[in-house]
Amino acid sequence: QVQLVESGGGSVQAGGSLRLSCVVTGYTVSSLYMGWFRQAPGKERERVARISPTGGTQYYADSVKGRFTISRDNAKNTVYLQMNSLKSEDTAMYYCAGDVALMAWLSSSPKYWGQGTQVTVSS
Repeated sequence: QVQLVESGGGSVQAGGSLRLSCVVTGYTVSSLYMGWFRQAPGKERERVARISPTGGTQYYADSVKGRFTISRDNAKNTVYLQMNSLKSEDTAMYYCAGDVALMAWLSSSPKYWGQGTQVTVSS
């Protein structure tokens, strides 16, 4: 059974930083495109960042470019999202997700999902 468990969320003031982690069990993460989505109350789910299986390619939503960095440690089956210069509009539930197929990401429908971790940014 594949499980994705996020951690690292919390409350922070605007301008602050948080680092999210996602540990994958039950699957060899080096085979997966991994990344993060977020969803704020009353808003649609948004793709935030994605990283290729080897870590060589990253994608970022325009809203987070230059502030967020996605990385992975395949030896630890873990993916990270370093979030700097946080803004109130970054407040959302953040979900880790993974899939072997890039197309699944392009359609915002990866197969594997975590339960989410809440990020709250106060201004």
